[in-house]
Amino acid sequence: MDILGKLFSSTALVKIMRLFLLNPDQTFENNDISLRSKVPTSALRAEMAILTGVSFVKKRTFYKEIPPKSPHKKPTKKRVSGWCLNPDFPYLYPLRILLLNSELVNKKQAVSKIQSAGKIKLVVLSGIFLGEDSRRIDILVVGDQINKKRLENALKTIESEVGKELQYAAMDTAEFHYRLGMYDKFVRDILDYPHEKLIDKIGL
Repeated sequence: MDILGKLFSSTALVKIMRLFLLNPDQTFENNDISLRSKVPTSALRAEMAILTGVSFVKKRTFYKEIPPKSPHKKPTKKRVSGWCLNPDFPYLYPLRILLLNSELVNKKQAVSKIQSAGKIKLVVLSGIFLGEDSRRIDILVVGDQINKKRLENALKTIESEVGKELQYAAMDTAEFHYRLGMYDKFVRDILDYPHEKLIDKIGL
């Protein structure tokens, strides 16, 4: 129980654990963990110390590709140290069930963030939000006058809660109606399978 008490001692730890659980084969440097989970680097060391202390993660060295400073040069590889999920952690399976089957995001807050990007008419959750990680799209956003940068920032914040890079599509209302009327395969693949509408001003 002491281990579980430590693991659920903060929301930051939950976000970091989801990151590793949804990317079990990846190794992350501290900066990557901070960026993906939106946990400040100032707080990250303490959180990683807890996860290391209970053996949820372990150290791993790997080669990271470094972009060239000049376009005429080739990228180089540098040996760095990072963290990866420990497959031998004793509570791995129940933690995966608990954290990945629970509500991944606060849907009310997610709607508020996405609505700040423009005149949003439709937001549909699919894929990972319905427990189907193999689906092509996780979020469909339909609206007008969408600010792409604001939408990307909103989705980055949602990604930090989920723990995985989201696949999304955004289109204006006219394009969506055209695709819907043409029985477009991409749109039908979203609407004909399990999904959840967070906003529906179109009246599907």
